[in-house]
Amino acid sequence: MSGEDANTAGGGLLIFDYLYRDASNYKAFGSFGLTGTLSDAERSELAACLDGGEFFVAEQVGVPPLYAVLFEHGGGPSEDDHAWHMFEGFRDEAELPDGLQVWGKASVLLAAFRAAKGNWKPELSPNFDW
Repeated sequence: MSGEDANTAGGGLLIFDYLYRDASNYKAFGSFGLTGTLSDAERSELAACLDGGEFFVAEQVGVPPLYAVLFEHGGGPSEDDHAWHMFEGFRDEAELPDGLQVWGKASVLLAAFRAAKGNWKPELSPNFDW
């Protein structure tokens, strides 16, 4: 039985924590649930896919971007905005915490990060202006 099957059988969820931090260090935090789980090796593999060990383009892997949270407080995009989100980590939870949504399967997210590894495309972000 794979790690994902074992966790699904027990009803557990994997939580993906991430953030968007603009160049002025204003931050927006986000999390979502994943059905199934990832082994320690798979979690390390996902982290190894990140640019510089911590960055990813949300639009490229289908993760909800967090820019809008800062835009609400700052009056819209600014010169401090960029394309990159930061991965914070995983949490195992028995139940979905209040306010969180399920994104999809952990294995699907891992596959998206594998596909992007070494080929991150910041131009997919509306904040790309290089």
